[in-house]
Amino acid sequence: MSDESFSPEDREYMRRALELATHARDADGEVPVGAVLVLGGEIVGEGWNRNIVLSDPSAHAEIGALRDAGQRLGNHRFPGATLYVTLEPCAMCAMALVHARVARVVFAATDPKTGAAGSVFDTLVSERHNHRIEVRSGLLAAESSALLREFFRARR
Repeated sequence: MSDESFSPEDREYMRRALELATHARDADGEVPVGAVLVLGGEIVGEGWNRNIVLSDPSAHAEIGALRDAGQRLGNHRFPGATLYVTLEPCAMCAMALVHARVARVVFAATDPKTGAAGSVFDTLVSERHNHRIEVRSGLLAAESSALLREFFRARR
């Protein structure tokens, strides 16, 4: 899907997610993934990978954005919200998004090893769940992929 098929707002929020991914890399030495949860045209949650810094395997960017939104809004469910994330969610994050009743997920780069939004699993749209999430992919994928590729190249 080309970037032109996304709205200016989609691009703006994904750029913010990319800023958070860069922050994860630069501030914490983490795998550069960032996430932004938007509800009613406002950012209500932000997160970036922190699993190494926090010694917490669940501290992925998506989980951080959901936790941030939960604290800000005093709720654990976000119907009508869109999550923008720089890398396709894994199965853990996908199920958290289903449980949080997020309406839509827009992700940049696919994850051919553990992606749960169509690459390896179809968790977000599975008819087995009582909630399904609209999925859009490829927004600013080249930028996100380059950030990840450079990060792992520097680690080798």
